Amino acid sequence: MKVYLTIDFGSTYTKLTAIDIDNEVILATSKDITTIEDDIMKGYNKAFESLKNKISKKVNFNEVDFVKKIACSSAAGGLKMFAIGLVPDLTVEAAKKAALGAGARVMKTYSYELSHREMQEIKDSNADIILLAGGTDGGNKECVIHNAKMIADFGIEVPVVVAGNKSAVDEIEVAFRENKIDYQVAENVLPQLKKLNVEPTREEIRKVFMNKIVEAKGLKNAEELVGDIVMPTPAAVLKAAQVLADGTDEESGLGDIIIVDIGGATTDIHSIGRGEPTQPGVVLKGLEDPYSKRSVEGDLGMRYSALSLLEAAGSKKLRNYLEDPEREIDIKERCLYRHDNIKMVPSSKEDFKFDESMAKAATELAMKRHCGFLECIYTPMGTMYHQIGKDLMEAPYIIGTGGVIVHSENPSHILKAGNFHSSEPIYLRPKNPKFLIDKSYILSAMGLFAQEMPDMAVRIMKKYLVEAN
Repeated sequence: MKVYLTIDFGSTYTKLTAIDIDNEVILATSKDITTIEDDIMKGYNKAFESLKNKISKKVNFNEVDFVKKIACSSAAGGLKMFAIGLVPDLTVEAAKKAALGAGARVMKTYSYELSHREMQEIKDSNADIILLAGGTDGGNKECVIHNAKMIADFGIEVPVVVAGNKSAVDEIEVAFRENKIDYQVAENVLPQLKKLNVEPTREEIRKVFMNKIVEAKGLKNAEELVGDIVMPTPAAVLKAAQVLADGTDEESGLGDIIIVDIGGATTDIHSIGRGEPTQPGVVLKGLEDPYSKRSVEGDLGMRYSALSLLEAAGSKKLRNYLEDPEREIDIKERCLYRHDNIKMVPSSKEDFKFDESMAKAATELAMKRHCGFLECIYTPMGTMYHQIGKDLMEAPYIIGTGGVIVHSENPSHILKAGNFHSSEPIYLRPKNPKFLIDKSYILSAMGLFAQEMPDMAVRIMKKYLVEAN
């Protein structure tokens, strides 16, 4: 029996998925606590032992041939990045969109010429990588060159990906080579005004992740024993979303999709689709969103970020999402308990219901931030509407993943909180999508598997993503 093994070294759990490629089925899945502080292989070995026991109940384990092992990782906090650009609404935003799509967590963005204070902040940070952008091709190059020389003068030791004005690259390379800066050059993320070019930058970030970050995060031993760690986990999920949406030459895709991933620290939204206006008389404004877009809301989480979720949503919204909103309970106390007990697992119906109210609020807020919105403009010719961001009103599918969704008895109720609402018509959220649930936690696994066998990855996702009531 030929089996592919995918491994996700997550920030909390190491998750294994065994894929029977002869029969195109998930043979077994398992997980155990990620042991990044000690030896990451301890958690992996426990998860593998659990996987072995599950497989042995189905087939003779000695007949299983693991033909390939491939891994992704968000251990040790994932891939932390600073993005530097020229104008906040243009090259800085373009750099941020490229970084998020590559699976990075953008810690901070900087615009215009960097000051010494800002450079010291960057040097003292725990960033894993710096993305340096700025200027359209043939446009302003003084700013990006100034920032590159500041990076060189301060002796920044983390890898730098240069993705700015091509006219500035020669001078930047001289400064970086003279000061022994570790750097890679990609095509400009914003070669023309309002024209994004994110894929080359994403690919360079992925290469840096494989060549440098894996070693820096203590994952080299894991790579030697379990196979290649090829990308950050969020990039694997985005890859799964894209292949499921687009399909392959042999397998049809589902069309535009949205993935809602609610975790303990963040709520991530992935969307695949052009997002062009669906309503007459609406004109796109500003920088276009990438076809494959990911947003990370670091203040919307179920445990680490429970208090910031309360602050963002307000106690009234959390209360209104409860089954019995009139009942007197201390909303802040419950959020504080979850913040202080990050490994808490709901043990009562009341705990489950409160977690679900938090998840609904997180979904609503994250979708508002991810989707585009309309801006009303009054002109001598009458009222006009500008669209900023993606119009996702016609998206046919929303896929839910993350513990609170997977373990909910009513996951569609959580996901519906992200739908279009007539009381807030400016937010271009989905109107009438179908809901699919990633019950087996296979999205990151399928993103990895799609690198090898995209046709089969699409078929397996269609088989294992369960439609919610």
